[in-house]
Amino acid sequence: MASILSSSPSPFRLAAGTALLLGAAAFLAGCSQTTAEAPHAQVAEVGVFKVAPQALQLSTELPGRTAAYQVAEVRPQVGGLILKRLFAEGADVKAGSALYQIDAASYQASYNAAKAAVAKASANLLTSGPKAARYKELLSIEGVSRQEYDDAVAAHAQAQADLESAKAALDAANINLKYTSVAAPISGRIGRSNVTPGALVTASQAAALTTVQQLDPIYVDLTQSSDELLRLKREMEKGGLKQSGQARVTLLLADGSKYAESGKLQFSGVSVDPGTGNVTLRALFPNPKHDLLPGMFVRAVLENGVDEQAIAVPQQGVTRNAKGEATALVLNKDGKVEQRILSTGGTQGDKWLIKSGLAAGDLLIVEGLQKVKPGASANAAKPVSTVAATSATSTAAAPAAAGAH
Repeated sequence: MASILSSSPSPFRLAAGTALLLGAAAFLAGCSQTTAEAPHAQVAEVGVFKVAPQALQLSTELPGRTAAYQVAEVRPQVGGLILKRLFAEGADVKAGSALYQIDAASYQASYNAAKAAVAKASANLLTSGPKAARYKELLSIEGVSRQEYDDAVAAHAQAQADLESAKAALDAANINLKYTSVAAPISGRIGRSNVTPGALVTASQAAALTTVQQLDPIYVDLTQSSDELLRLKREMEKGGLKQSGQARVTLLLADGSKYAESGKLQFSGVSVDPGTGNVTLRALFPNPKHDLLPGMFVRAVLENGVDEQAIAVPQQGVTRNAKGEATALVLNKDGKVEQRILSTGGTQGDKWLIKSGLAAGDLLIVEGLQKVKPGASANAAKPVSTVAATSATSTAAAPAAAGAH
């Protein structure tokens, strides 16, 4: 009995062995599950833009200010007291309409005197003419001497000259009398009056009485760098750009809205400002509602020409490296990410114009840039045809569609 008891395993030993076996089984099961659940390495999905040359209307946005088409400073041409102001400040006036009335009493008197002088000269001519004719007849029969005849002819010529002089004085007096009514030299909008009734003015004084400005049409003076002007000229000479008729210009107002009317470029300056290196351009815009006023700041979008093989890509696909160079990530045929160094030619709407670094058919990564780096593998999130942008023809063209997230 004792031997049997001694050969039987202890309950404590059985429990320890069981626990050890259960622990080993659990460990092996956990390792097997971990191995089975280990995820496979995933390839990042990115949105791409398929690069394709397209005919693109290139334009440049330039700062500018509006200027009146015509400006006339009104000054008196005769002196005197201002009796009346005959216009409302800020109103539109017609050319020839009366603006001020100057006291005309002295000018009326001068006109009357000149008119009387004409009458007197005409009366003298009535007697000198017949007298010279009679003396000519008497001279043929020696009824008067040659000297008397010559004096009569001279007196008649003098009377004729006196009449012409009197008529000229009458014309001058009449002109001065008319100048007492100060008229608008051009049609346009009139500003504030610098004088009031009772003010004494003088002929051709330095200070203007008021100013009239023609606002329809209106000029917009723009500034463009001479370097950019030369670059565009050379590209047109090489055939890279095709000129599209007379340059059309559109305006963006200070609040960001687009002006309803389009204008035309009138001329380019013939000299470069040595201080800024800019050339002045002038465009002419219709202004029927007088929405544009002289001195307003605007931004003008000037059409430069058409690039038949332009490469324009979304701006989100172009970044800068530490050296300031433009770079882009491209998905190659093997599904690998490549980095390209680009040469850009400015912006067109929401796109970069690319001079070099990208070619037709390249897949530019525009979405998911943070997921990949050069040399990594990647897949396009959607077929390329669904994310390629449509052709744009102006700065107002819709943005290119990007790949899906």
